Amino acid sequence: MSLRLLPVPDGLDGERADAAVSRMTGLSRSKAAEICANGGARMAGSPLGKSDRVVGGAMLEIDLPDPRPAGPVATPVEGMGILYEDEDIVVVDKPAGVAAHPSMGWDGPDVLGALKAMRVRVATSGAAERQGIVSRLDVGTSGVMIVAKGERAYSVLKQAFRSHDVDKVYHALVQGHLDPPSGTIDAPIGRHPSREWRMAIIDGGRESITHYDVIEVMPRACLVEVHLETGRTHQIRVHMAAVGHPCVGDETYGTDAALAERAGLVRQWLHAVELGIDHPITGESMRFRSEYPEDLVRALETMRAV
Repeated sequence: MSLRLLPVPDGLDGERADAAVSRMTGLSRSKAAEICANGGARMAGSPLGKSDRVVGGAMLEIDLPDPRPAGPVATPVEGMGILYEDEDIVVVDKPAGVAAHPSMGWDGPDVLGALKAMRVRVATSGAAERQGIVSRLDVGTSGVMIVAKGERAYSVLKQAFRSHDVDKVYHALVQGHLDPPSGTIDAPIGRHPSREWRMAIIDGGRESITHYDVIEVMPRACLVEVHLETGRTHQIRVHMAAVGHPCVGDETYGTDAALAERAGLVRQWLHAVELGIDHPITGESMRFRSEYPEDLVRALETMRAV
C-alpha cells in the first residue's frame, strides 16, 4: 500500500466517499468502496465510510494498492474455455467476472492473464496491458471474445472491428416489453458528465447504433437478440436503459433490484452469443458460438415462471 494525499475538488463537494475516491484515483467504484470499508480513506484524520459525504477543499488520505506490474500476470481462470485456436487467433468463451485485460483499479482475473497461464502466445502490438486485444467484453458480460496471436492478425482484426465488418450477436434479458419488438436505437454515447464509471447518451458522443429483435416474451421481461453496428463501451446496456428497458441485473444502469434478486442475478443478463468474422490471414468466413452459462439459464427459467 502507498499513502496518497489528495485535495477534494470543489466539483465533488457532497459526493459519496466511494464515488469521490473512484473519480480522484481512477479506481473502480467497487475497489474504492473496499478501501473505505477497510479504513483506507480518511478526511481530517477521520475514517470515511463509503456512503459518507466528502467536503470540497478538504484533504483526503487514501491508502492505495500497489500498482500491478505492466502486462498480464499468469492467472488461471476456472470456466474460461477456448472455442478455437490456430497460429493467428484464439477465440475464448469468457466467463462473467473476468476482465478483458489488466487495468488500473481492477485486481481480479483477466483474459490475457488466463491465456498466459495456458501458455497461449498473443500479439505484442498495442499497449503492454492490452496486447492482442482487438475487442473487449465488460467484466460482467460473458461470451465469445477473440484475441490476436500474431501481429498481422492484430492489424487486420483491429481494422475489421473499426470498419464494422464483424458480426457481433448478443442476447440480453431486459425488463418489460420492448415496443416495437424489432427496431434500431441510434443515439451517441460518451462518458457520463458527472459519473466517470458510467456511459451515457450525450450530445457530441460517438455514433452508436444498436439493432434488436425480441425473441421471447415473459411476464415481466423479454429476451432480445442484439446486433451491434458499432461497438461502444456499455453500448447495449446504455441503449436499453435509455429506452426504459435496462438489462435485468444491471445495477449500474437502473435495474429493478427486486426483480434482479428474484432472478438470482448479481450481474447484468447479457451474453455475447455469436461472433462472425473473416479469418484475418486466410479470409475464410468463420462463426463462433457460446452457450448461456448456468447463472443466465437459471435466471431465464425463473423469469419464465414469474
